[in-house]
Amino acid sequence: MKFESLSRRDFLKLTGLGAGALLLNPFLGEREFLVSPLAPFPSANLLGRVAVQPDFYHTPLMPSPNANAAPIRNMNQDDIVIWLREVIGTTYTGGISQQWVQTPDGFLYLPHVQPVKNLPNTVINAIPAGKPGFWAEVTVPYVDLKIQNRPIAPAIKYLMGLSQPVRLYYGQVVWLDQVGTDSSGKVVYRFNESPGHGYGYGDVFLADATAFRPLTADDVSPINPNVDPATKKIVVDATPQHQTLSCFEGKNEVYFCRISTGDDQADFSTPVGDQAVARKIYSIHMAANLGKAAGSSNGYDTMAVPWPTFFNLTVGAAIHGVFWHNYFGQQKSHGCINVAPEDAKWIFRWTSPFVSLDQSEIQMQWPNVGSKVSVADLYTAKTG
Repeated sequence: MKFESLSRRDFLKLTGLGAGALLLNPFLGEREFLVSPLAPFPSANLLGRVAVQPDFYHTPLMPSPNANAAPIRNMNQDDIVIWLREVIGTTYTGGISQQWVQTPDGFLYLPHVQPVKNLPNTVINAIPAGKPGFWAEVTVPYVDLKIQNRPIAPAIKYLMGLSQPVRLYYGQVVWLDQVGTDSSGKVVYRFNESPGHGYGYGDVFLADATAFRPLTADDVSPINPNVDPATKKIVVDATPQHQTLSCFEGKNEVYFCRISTGDDQADFSTPVGDQAVARKIYSIHMAANLGKAAGSSNGYDTMAVPWPTFFNLTVGAAIHGVFWHNYFGQQKSHGCINVAPEDAKWIFRWTSPFVSLDQSEIQMQWPNVGSKVSVADLYTAKTG
């Protein structure tokens, strides 16, 4: 898909348009409808969202960072708390992390809590003239979706079958192709996962427009573009006890983050060896192993996975942002390299080739590939 770059200057112009400039689309013929407004999230610089998908488990709120203490109460998926600080406590039963989040009311096991912010946006009152739509980031803890078709994606069917809300979460990146208003006059955007856009099943949703920040050319501009691309290399230590990613320019490490690679014990190993960036797209729907229900522990079906940088197309392995856990530093994925959304975005922008808003996606064929990616699992090398 190609469309012209929406610069920050163009964005500021668009947000100044009056209500008369709205594209008052009937949204697939539905004349009267209401879209859920954003929830009244707590006021704080940093929040935490309980993120224990996909089966709606509880996570206990504890009086101290001690797995053996008596819980104060159970917290449900998508509960929002004020994130005061990270602390080190005792190992959580069944896990290996000793990290906890301190909240005003108690302590939560950090791997179960996604750090989020609540940054509502000024809405764009019209799709840019002559453009099919625009990419945007979710900048609030979550936003409820109103589906406009019979559900196609297995996960959407699964959620609706359980009468659970269908939501987007902080850090996700989506394609928006219509602007309108609901019956209350609220401005809403249409989120479209059309296969024609190269990244989804085809489900179409409406959502409160204030949850989305349109991407600008500045947001996706290349990082350190004057550095010789041939000197850029990603080094991943997939050893279970390490779980780190470093970006090098020559011998200089310019970026570091914790990661979650594939779970060796569950036969979801991340491919090791010298590889290279082969495909980049702003967002993609990822799904696999859906022979059982979409909530199966071995299957996954996740829309709008942000900033995937694919380095092995044979097995579909990518470095990408995740919003469904905070287990960084521990193996957790089904073979990809999980990182926080902000880390995924930095890596996406830093690696070659550059992907502009005009392109939104690039796929390459060997030997014409991008930045080098070296993945090593020292534990496997020593014991395998």
